[in-house]
Amino acid sequence: MHRLLTGPLTVERLQLAIADLPTALQGVTLTQFSDFHFDGIRLSERMLAEAIESSNALDPDLVVLTGDFVTADPAAIHNLVPWLKGLQSRSGIYAVLGNHDICYRRSRPEVTKALTSIGIQVLWNEVAYPLGAGLAIVGLADFWSASFNPLPVMSAIDPSLPRIVLSHNPDTAVPLQQWRVDLQLSGHTHGGQVVLPGIGNMSHIISTTYCKLPKSARRFVPWMKECDRVSKHWEWAQGLHDVGNNRLYVNRGLGTYLPGRLFCPPEVTAITLV
Repeated sequence: MHRLLTGPLTVERLQLAIADLPTALQGVTLTQFSDFHFDGIRLSERMLAEAIESSNALDPDLVVLTGDFVTADPAAIHNLVPWLKGLQSRSGIYAVLGNHDICYRRSRPEVTKALTSIGIQVLWNEVAYPLGAGLAIVGLADFWSASFNPLPVMSAIDPSLPRIVLSHNPDTAVPLQQWRVDLQLSGHTHGGQVVLPGIGNMSHIISTTYCKLPKSARRFVPWMKECDRVSKHWEWAQGLHDVGNNRLYVNRGLGTYLPGRLFCPPEVTAITLV
């Protein structure tokens, strides 16, 4: 995607308080990437290199990747993994898959195998403890997959144990309210891509308008239907949100679809836990 249509990369920095965080993990740092869509169109090599360099400069304890590595053809993952091999982290790199990573029957195994081949651990309804037993990292199956079922994995964690949940689609924050989630990290929405000052996220406005239309009129605006299908909660399209007792952070992603980004730059997130 031409730089004019995507804007410059930003590094968003935030400090988050986690209840019951072990003393040894005070000040631990994570960087989050999301929505690469590395298919030769939606993310330039130049921006990808800049994003990786930005993360490495932060010297993170952990790197997390929240899905949509490819757009359609899973073979594109083989062009991305040589770049991801350059990511540096003291305690490893953990990933979940997004809806685009499971488009076809062969997508999930091909994307997973490619990421695993360079040491990235892909979590699919699994729990890991890369920073020690005092903090669980939970990775869920994509919300649109038949495998999305947080009950067994969330119920297996001691309720007193702090946990970070990686879940591509922020809409999962709704069903996850029945469990403790100290921090959910998501992507999927690209931040809405077009955010107009004084007006807001255009994807949110379009989706809300579509839902108010009579059903007989909806067939005439299929592009509005797509906006509504992508997310039911565009109000969470980017940034930090309280969802019940839980906290959700949504990364704007790196990849860009037409018509491009406006006041919604691509993002690498730097998170410090306290």
